[in-house]
Amino acid sequence: MKKKIQFFLPDLENQIELPYISSGIKAGFPSPAADFDESKISLDNVLVKNKEATFYAKASGNSMIGAGIDNGDILVIDRSLEPQNNKIAICYLDGEFTVKRIKIEGDNVFLMPENKNYKPIQIAEENDLIIWGIVTYVIKKV
Repeated sequence: MKKKIQFFLPDLENQIELPYISSGIKAGFPSPAADFDESKISLDNVLVKNKEATFYAKASGNSMIGAGIDNGDILVIDRSLEPQNNKIAICYLDGEFTVKRIKIEGDNVFLMPENKNYKPIQIAEENDLIIWGIVTYVIKKV
């Protein structure tokens, strides 16, 4: 059974601004409450650099867990970015979407999983490959 990636467009016209602590929250020792500085933020303004070329998609599977992409995570994808070596990309390979790291070695292109249980995919001349977009952010549920 083929897995399908469902893409979503950011709703940039109905942005929600939520409270934001711009000074950061310490992950070590607690800081005094006097350091509390609250402003407002819209995540769309942070995550979307090119609104005409940005999409969201839900990750499916576990081939990219070593890159911090888990099943169910939301990927932010920018189609305006050029594919480059070592970038994580949404690839359309032989009629199916997949998310993998691009690896270029000389004239060879590989789509690299980030899970030892999966093998790299070497792109051959007979493959139909489109680098659909570059993953710029991963949104996780904790």
